[in-house]
Amino acid sequence: MKLKYIILGIAAASVVSSCDLQYDPKGLYSDITEGVTEDEEELTFKNREDVETYLRDLYDRPTENNTQNNWFRDLMMISDAHSDNAYAGTSGAEVVSIENNAVDAPHMMIERLWTRYMDDVAAANKLICNVDKVVDGSLSQDEIDEYKAQGMIFRSIVWFDMARLWGNIPLMTEIAGNITADNIEEVYPAYFPEQKTEVEVYRKIEEDMLFAIEHAPSQTGDKTKWTKNVARALLAKLYAEKPIQDYGKVIQYVDELASQGYDLVDDYEKLFALDGNPNEDPTKNAIPAYNNTIESILEVHFIVGSSNKNVITIFGRDWAKWDSQFTWAKWVTPSRDLIAAFEAEGDTKRLNSSVVYYSCNWSKYYPADHYPFMFKSRSRYSNWIKFRYADLLLLKAEALILGPGQNLGAAADIIDRIRGRVGLGKLSATVRGNRELLLEAYLKERRLELAFEWQRWFDLVRLGKVEEVMNTLQDRDSGHLQFVNLFNEDSYKMPIPQSVIDTNDNFIQNPGY
Repeated sequence: MKLKYIILGIAAASVVSSCDLQYDPKGLYSDITEGVTEDEEELTFKNREDVETYLRDLYDRPTENNTQNNWFRDLMMISDAHSDNAYAGTSGAEVVSIENNAVDAPHMMIERLWTRYMDDVAAANKLICNVDKVVDGSLSQDEIDEYKAQGMIFRSIVWFDMARLWGNIPLMTEIAGNITADNIEEVYPAYFPEQKTEVEVYRKIEEDMLFAIEHAPSQTGDKTKWTKNVARALLAKLYAEKPIQDYGKVIQYVDELASQGYDLVDDYEKLFALDGNPNEDPTKNAIPAYNNTIESILEVHFIVGSSNKNVITIFGRDWAKWDSQFTWAKWVTPSRDLIAAFEAEGDTKRLNSSVVYYSCNWSKYYPADHYPFMFKSRSRYSNWIKFRYADLLLLKAEALILGPGQNLGAAADIIDRIRGRVGLGKLSATVRGNRELLLEAYLKERRLELAFEWQRWFDLVRLGKVEEVMNTLQDRDSGHLQFVNLFNEDSYKMPIPQSVIDTNDNFIQNPGY
């Protein structure tokens, strides 16, 4: 076993040197510190300034080019191109296997996602585990709890996405220390953690978000912050998931968000609009026309002159640099099936906000002179909205349809409200009065409302619709690649990366891989 070999390695190393053996597996924790205490305990933060600097860096992580993979880019490939919303877009094996359902354990994207998520957890833990060790007396307990709560929100968002992707994952809550012959038994689990069940993961998120509702900052006009309301939003999404499903609490937290003033913006396009297209009008800028709307709960900003947003070069045309990086095929090409769903509903408003046509140099899925692209990210300065109220409001409708306090009329009213914003008529009396028809209308509404917002695949999984929707897709969509494997119950989770299985005996591969 690995523990035996590490102990033998430590014994051999002790012959040469009396120094600690520092073992640093990829994707786990950094031991960077800022000094030591009088008792020789490593000190991460000396004072308030250190903590604030680190917190700012933590807030910046989703905008970093590497971290954008797991927060936006790769996650969209799975949520939309692994569902019926999009094609892979290009011909690389990494992305084609997402579209044709041929993902396996050594998959590059799956390993990249896992590694980045684990890096995020490690970064959050550095704050959570060390903020109460600041020894200069500058932080009150309330301030310490507020810092911890923000770290917990960041970590819980990561865990939530990980659990939905893989199910059973590690719950790393400590910093891995130096390994010595004296502490190997104690430190070993931090480097080779146990695999926790999906239920255990969700319960830990629940525990942390209840703490965050009490201690995180209150909402201000800046929707980039990890606040009490972000915790409420995450809890509403959490309680919709099957392992701990509690539709009554979904309704509770969505209603709490409404009481905090969240609502739908009057115009759907405001969620994604830019000030203008400088290619067409040099007096305009490719910056968001509307930040921090009443509908936005958590968004990530890409500020002019700061972080570069590389995801736009993956998905489409960058309005800030019109011809930059537009000579090669893009990821997540809107599918014929999705476009047909918009058109069948007469939903031109959301279609035009979600899909745009350009001429390009390739014709893999469509003619080159009329090629569709995902349009919810239009420039390197577009915001990404991680949580928005329409998503949560629709989850309340789901709770009213499927929960024990079933109220089809109230659920239909919510769906009608979402439809009304984009000029669509109300649901028919037949649909409103039939649970199965209303559930079908609800799922369609989520698809059209939330296309390219990391929701579609997880909606199909949560509602048990994967086989029904995906195994019939090629009868509806002539442009989709043929599936290597049909979808079944083992398709609901991604494979644990092979590198994790190979290096950690505690992990069991998900069924089907």
